Amino acid sequence: MPGALELPAGIRAGFFDLNGVLTPADIHVTAWRDAMNEFLRQWEKVEGIEFESFDERTDYALYIDGRRREDGIREFLKSRHITLPETAAGESAVFSVQGLSHTKEAMVRRLTAVNGVMSYQTSVRYIRGLLAVGIRCAVVSSSTTCDVVLQATGIGSLFDYVLDGVTARREGLASKPEPDMYLAAAMALSVSPAESAVFEDAIAGVRAGRCGGFGWVVGIDRRGQAEQLRAAGADVVVRDLGELTLPA
Repeated sequence: MPGALELPAGIRAGFFDLNGVLTPADIHVTAWRDAMNEFLRQWEKVEGIEFESFDERTDYALYIDGRRREDGIREFLKSRHITLPETAAGESAVFSVQGLSHTKEAMVRRLTAVNGVMSYQTSVRYIRGLLAVGIRCAVVSSSTTCDVVLQATGIGSLFDYVLDGVTARREGLASKPEPDMYLAAAMALSVSPAESAVFEDAIAGVRAGRCGGFGWVVGIDRRGQAEQLRAAGADVVVRDLGELTLPA
């Protein structure tokens, strides 16, 4: 009988979120903070509503993490009782969901180019351990800059399949916490959800794995939200993938 930190018998594939699981989410959190605060300061001037800054811990975890960018923007704006059109032209573009989305993506690309991106070596070691015993591995990320990050870190070649935010939008897949993206990845690798493990640091991503009926859902607690990850459906919660037992 496997222990809590051992890969259960019958698992044939592992699906990994990117930011917070394979790489630090710092660049994305910074880009979200700067994009949203820039917008909120302008909103204050136009609407006369007192500026309340984007909280990197609470706002990111509750409304942004794991979701497709536009969905995260809508959820965050809803929490501030702000409604914006989907699109706008010219100088008004920042006052739209798509305008904010483009601003955030541009910030990520700029920060990545300037600062680079590292990968968690414990995560890389764990994935190599899975590959060594024939477990197939895929990246399942809502990010539309997934390709940039994988190229910057040099870990893209480890994976049999990558499903990112660009593919999800093209194929009409709902973002996490819906299980659509993980189910599509399982289909691409010809495995059932019950034969697959999900590795997530986002509450929305853990919920997606649980709702999709995946065989093992691992929550990675990078921000002190272990209880929330368990409540969302994680079978086990660790602070780092290095705590998991490598398959023999």
